Amino acid sequence: MKNYFSSDFKLGILGGGQLGRMLLAETQKFDIHTAVLESNKNAPCAAICNEFVVGNLLDFDAVYNFGKKVDLLTIEIENINLDALDRLEAEGLKIFPKPKDLRIIQSKAIQKKFYLNHQIPTAAFHHFEYFKELKQSYENKSITFPFVWKAARFGYDGNGVKVVRNIEDLNSLPNEECITEELIPFKNELAVIVARNEDGETKTYPVVEMEFHPEANQVEYVICPARIDSKIAKKAREVALKVVNDLDFIGLLAVEMFQTKEDEILVNEVAPRPHNSGHYSIEASYTNQFEQHLRSVLNLPLGSTTSKVAGIMVNLVGEEGFSGQVIYQNIEKIIKIEGVTPHIYGKKETRPFRKMGHVTIVNSDIDVARKIAQKVKETIRVISK
Repeated sequence: MKNYFSSDFKLGILGGGQLGRMLLAETQKFDIHTAVLESNKNAPCAAICNEFVVGNLLDFDAVYNFGKKVDLLTIEIENINLDALDRLEAEGLKIFPKPKDLRIIQSKAIQKKFYLNHQIPTAAFHHFEYFKELKQSYENKSITFPFVWKAARFGYDGNGVKVVRNIEDLNSLPNEECITEELIPFKNELAVIVARNEDGETKTYPVVEMEFHPEANQVEYVICPARIDSKIAKKAREVALKVVNDLDFIGLLAVEMFQTKEDEILVNEVAPRPHNSGHYSIEASYTNQFEQHLRSVLNLPLGSTTSKVAGIMVNLVGEEGFSGQVIYQNIEKIIKIEGVTPHIYGKKETRPFRKMGHVTIVNSDIDVARKIAQKVKETIRVISK
């Protein structure tokens, strides 16, 4: 096994946001030398990695030249130049997750076709190159209201997703490649994080339940374990494992799913990296998702995914009506509560619905934890001066 610890090995990370920042906490624990590529010189990772390189993640030369200076490359965001990764991989650089998987996941259209071709359950969908094609399909009654519209590329945190209920909603859509999906009446939105290393060792985290903000379409609460029947949880983990195995995926994959009214499990989409649905694991799990990501991409033995205690994550997002230098109002009040840990992402400027941090609540009783989470949500305010 290669010596990664206190050595001249250099781990490259594409992306310098909050996921990278939390990943760096684990590299520092293991004394692994890190280099980060990110376009924003004030990104959350900038001050705490060993080397910070300013560059556009979608620029071939920036990604290629960065990759030539590291020993292994991983990501904290999937919107990156894949042609550069293909070249680097062809020249012998290890890249996890693999560029072929990122090519599938980067496009929601290709991702959905992958599910279809591999008999992975997912909502019925249509793929359109342009708005004109989508409009014609509506006029020809090939699609009917309501449906879910998703931009094929570059969607994140609810951006690039819209429920289309009428002609006004339809006419407001941008002219870009997209998919439309059947609107699924579901009981729960669930997620399973799966880790897999080069040796093929695979572990799944417990199924979590996600509660979304109705307007921003962002996760407000992640609840672990999900309050569902054990048979449903088993089915969700089996579906997530099938996705990982069919992709031959190496790294950490978050699989978001719907539990339908009939208790079917449908894959919504996946994220090839640590994910919002796994933040609870920092306090609640024996091995948090960021350490597990490192273990998987470095082909180290995977850690235990068992929870020590029930955990709930509350997202901290910028409050509506506030933009500018951030203030975390009442943070001292939530810190007083037993089992409450805030994580601040190092973003100095807030704006409405911008992810600024999260709070983990741990408790032996999931129902008590959920009540405390509600209190936290109602107490702390992310505002500006």
